[in-house]
Amino acid sequence: MIVFRYLARQVLQATAVVALILLAVAVISRFMQYLGEAASGQKAADALFLIMLYRLPEFLLVILPLALLLGIVLSYGRMYAENEMVSLMGAGIGQTRLTRITLGIAAVVMALMGVLSLGAAPWGMRHAEAIVQGQEELTELDLIVAGQFRSFSDGGRVTWTERTRNSDAGGRELQNVFVAVSGEGAESGAAPVIVFAESARPIIDEATGARFMRMENVAQYDGAPGSAEFSVGRFDTQSILLPQPAEFEEALEQSTIATVDLLGSSDAVHAGELQWRLALIMLAPVLGVLAVPMSRVQPRQGRYIKLVPAAFLYVVYFALLEFCRDAVEDGGSPYAFWLVHAVFLALGLIAIRQSRMSGRRRA
Repeated sequence: MIVFRYLARQVLQATAVVALILLAVAVISRFMQYLGEAASGQKAADALFLIMLYRLPEFLLVILPLALLLGIVLSYGRMYAENEMVSLMGAGIGQTRLTRITLGIAAVVMALMGVLSLGAAPWGMRHAEAIVQGQEELTELDLIVAGQFRSFSDGGRVTWTERTRNSDAGGRELQNVFVAVSGEGAESGAAPVIVFAESARPIIDEATGARFMRMENVAQYDGAPGSAEFSVGRFDTQSILLPQPAEFEEALEQSTIATVDLLGSSDAVHAGELQWRLALIMLAPVLGVLAVPMSRVQPRQGRYIKLVPAAFLYVVYFALLEFCRDAVEDGGSPYAFWLVHAVFLALGLIAIRQSRMSGRRRA
């Protein structure tokens, strides 16, 4: 029991550190992508943090198994390099017992994977998808930040407002608005148009669903820059047709379905999603078995030498499971997942047996 607690502390600490590093990389990478979409007017900035928060369980589903594998390789590799493992083996902790201890440690991660895969990840994806779908109801005016120029329609229109407020009729209202429509954004061959308005608010045509920016107390200037030929128009109200909202990348619908709703479904897509969630849970014990022989290093090799092979093994393993999910959703057998698990489990057991036999020959 003392040995188990010691090894568990070493492995779980290393796993937690690796998971935090990988999670930070994944979150920063995805957040930078969302920031780019917010800067281009595709997403509201205040929704980004909620989307990232709800997608954390999804990220952890991919990160935790890899973190466990690397955590075991790092921990046991250090113990081999510093001859701690030799002392444990001298005390009767052979490869078989070390594997059982490792499986006990992997069971902790397996339980966490079960919570994430069967409950937290689908729940988070549903809420993230609801937020993303809600973005489609926003108009261009909802995405404008006071005091900042925002480009829309691929640079065809630039909008600026001094300040924003909630209008008496409900919704957002811009005050002291500047709109520049270039030749590319206006009709073909038309001169650039500059518009100043006292206020602007979004309206939607209930009959057609078309979206407009309705401006009041408008001054419009039409003419080419540098030319004396221009016209000035003043209007009480004027409306600019807004483009259709940007299409967002939707999460796979089946990934948002609650696990209980997948049970007993005869739909191939639902069956593939259910088997995928169960297969992710089984990654932890199989990787635990694989990590035991992979972590074995010679004292002069160093504990980091097996990190790249371990990461490559995980990539191949995960890619095969994704291939199986696609195959099952296309009508293939759900046993494909378990065949992949069985192959990698067999590879781990064979490697452990060879390691044990090698140790006996040296003894």
